[in-house]
Amino acid sequence: MSDFWKRVDEEIDYKGINRAYLARKCNFSVTNIGQGIKSGGTPSADTAVKIAAVLGVSVEYLVNGTNNPNSSKNHEEEQNQLRLYRKHSEIIKKCEELSPEKEKLLVDFISNFGCINGEINH
Repeated sequence: MSDFWKRVDEEIDYKGINRAYLARKCNFSVTNIGQGIKSGGTPSADTAVKIAAVLGVSVEYLVNGTNNPNSSKNHEEEQNQLRLYRKHSEIIKKCEELSPEKEKLLVDFISNFGCINGEINH
């Protein structure tokens, strides 16, 4: 897969969308994306412009990795937070349903859970 398509996939993941959604918004088929990835090349300028517009990044970023408005530590941290949220979303949903009393008990339990023989494991 070319760097262009790797960056497209990173942005798709970051935005929580999929290739089908991207293709629909760009008015072409998912097959076109698959063919582009398979060929390993950079798409035409028109196609790159459409993809960049939908993803909210510059064509320059997709083509060569520069001039990305999201290219900061915050972007990386946001991606990590998003992955953690997706991984633990069921637990979070259940925690949100707890009464304040049960929430406090859970927080106390978790706070003390790592204590073994007086030591806290982080």
